[in-house]
Amino acid sequence: MVPDLDLYVAEGGEVTSPGPGRWRLLIPQGEERVYRLAQLDDYAGRRSRRAFPHRPPLRLSLRARASAPDLRGTWGFGFWNDPFGFSLTVRGSGRRLPTLPDAVWFFHASPPNHLAFRDTHPARGFLAAAFASRPVPTALLLLAAPLAAGLLLPAAARLLRRLARSLIEEDAAIVRIDPTLWHTYELLWLPERASFSVDETTVFETPVSPTGPLGLVLWLDNQYASLPASGRLSFGSLATPEDAYLELADVELGGA
Repeated sequence: MVPDLDLYVAEGGEVTSPGPGRWRLLIPQGEERVYRLAQLDDYAGRRSRRAFPHRPPLRLSLRARASAPDLRGTWGFGFWNDPFGFSLTVRGSGRRLPTLPDAVWFFHASPPNHLAFRDTHPARGFLAAAFASRPVPTALLLLAAPLAAGLLLPAAARLLRRLARSLIEEDAAIVRIDPTLWHTYELLWLPERASFSVDETTVFETPVSPTGPLGLVLWLDNQYASLPASGRLSFGSLATPEDAYLELADVELGGA
């Protein structure tokens, strides 16, 4: 089944279709501190995460290539719960309150990103990754919101990192390929596990699997977020020295 996708762009981002079943996501050259995004998704217009369209068992397959091996920012494709809510300005998310992350996806993160709560897991590079969070009442998250400014203090950020490890299961592995070449990617999301394949070869399997519902997202942006063991929290938007793009083809969803 070919999914019904909507597009969203920010600050010069473009989503074009160079041919049947193909998309080209592009963000232009530009300075730091300006967030640039090109995205396809099937959830942003939904007011509640309970209305997100996907649960396991589900299979995502597609072909993709990137314009450079280490594009600045992040890009990828898979399923997530868009956890940040009104903390980001992405269309649709402002109607949803923040929550803890659930995701299963292929995810590329350049330096200075550091996107793992456990020191034993890779925190940047081209990853196959899964996050599954315990349910936490939104009211508790809202009560904690006024404390967010304290996270700029390393001791507070280290405490948050330890707390996150108790609430969020995560697992990830580096995918050692050249992403500038066309590859066929397959993500098998099952209730008890997730499996990731590239060119019909399994590259990662994990028992970490979110229950859903989640939304499908395919994106390219210049954003970074870093919460390393040192506790020095940082986030923002990176300069892009040249136009960056992600090409996608033959995106299909099917039963597992």
